[in-house]
Amino acid sequence: MSGEVQAAAVLGGFAESETQEGGGPRGLPRRRRVGLGDWLLPVYTVLAFVFLLIPIVYTFVFSFNDSIKSNISWRGFTLDKWLNVCNVEGGAVCQAFTNSIVIGLVATVIATTLGTLIAIALVRYRFRARSAISLLLFLPMATPEVVLGAGLAAQFLAVGVPKDMTTIILAHTMFCISFVVVTVKARVASLDPALEEAGRDLYGSPSQVFWRITFPLLTPGILAAALLSFSLSFDDFIITNFNSGSVSTFPKYIYISASRGIPAEANVIASAVFLFALVLVIGTQVSRAARAKRLAKLG
Repeated sequence: MSGEVQAAAVLGGFAESETQEGGGPRGLPRRRRVGLGDWLLPVYTVLAFVFLLIPIVYTFVFSFNDSIKSNISWRGFTLDKWLNVCNVEGGAVCQAFTNSIVIGLVATVIATTLGTLIAIALVRYRFRARSAISLLLFLPMATPEVVLGAGLAAQFLAVGVPKDMTTIILAHTMFCISFVVVTVKARVASLDPALEEAGRDLYGSPSQVFWRITFPLLTPGILAAALLSFSLSFDDFIITNFNSGSVSTFPKYIYISASRGIPAEANVIASAVFLFALVLVIGTQVSRAARAKRLAKLG
C-alpha cells in the first residue's frame, strides 16, 4: 500500500506542476500576460516615425499652398506651384537648385576620384607617414563645420581668391574626400588578393588587372562613397555660406527665405527630391530582392 500511495503522490505532483506551469490542463496554452515592454516598444516606434515624418509631410502639403508672399499659413489648394516652379522671383529657386546640383556633381567626381586613389594607397602600400596621413584624413570629419568654413574663408581671403562656385567646389571637395576614403578603404580591405594574383598569373598587365578585376570589385564601395559625397555637398550650408560669396545654393536660399516663410516653390523642389530618393530606394530594394530570388532558384 505504501508503494501505491507514493506513486499516487508523485502523479499528483506532476499534475499540479503541469497545471501551474501551463495555466490549465495539459495541452491547453496558458494566457500570456501583457507587460510594459509589449506595448512600450511599438508606441516608441510609432512616435519616432511620427516625429521624423512630420517635417516631410508639412513640406509636401505646403508645396500645394496657394501662397502669395508668405507660405506660413494655409490659403488653399493649388497645383500652380508644381506647374510653374521656376516662375517665382525670376527663377531664383531653380537657379539655386541648379547651382547645388552642379556643385555637388563636380565635387563628388573630384572627391571620389582622389579619395579612391588615396584609399587604395593606404591599404595596399607601405610608405613613410602612412599612419599620420590616415589620422589626418579623419580631422575634417571630426572638426566642426563652422571651424572648417571660417578657416577656408580666411585662406581664400589671404590668397586673394574671389568667392564663387570654384571656392564652394574646393571647400566641398575637401570635406568629402575624408568620407570617400573611409568608405572605399573598407571595401579595399575586404578584397581577396588572390583574385588579383590570378589575373597576374594569367599574364594580365597591371592596368588590365585593375580595370577588369579590382575596379569592378570596388564599384559598390565607390558608388556608395559617391552618393554619400553628393548628399553631403548638396545638403551643406555652413561651409557654403562662408565661401560662396554672392552665389546662391539651395540650402542657402532656404535659409534666407525662412524668415518670411519658405516659398511653396522651394517646398515643391524639396518634395520632388524626397520622392525621387524614395523611388530610388524602393527600386533598389525591389531589384535586389528579385536578384536574390533568381539566385535562389538557380541554387
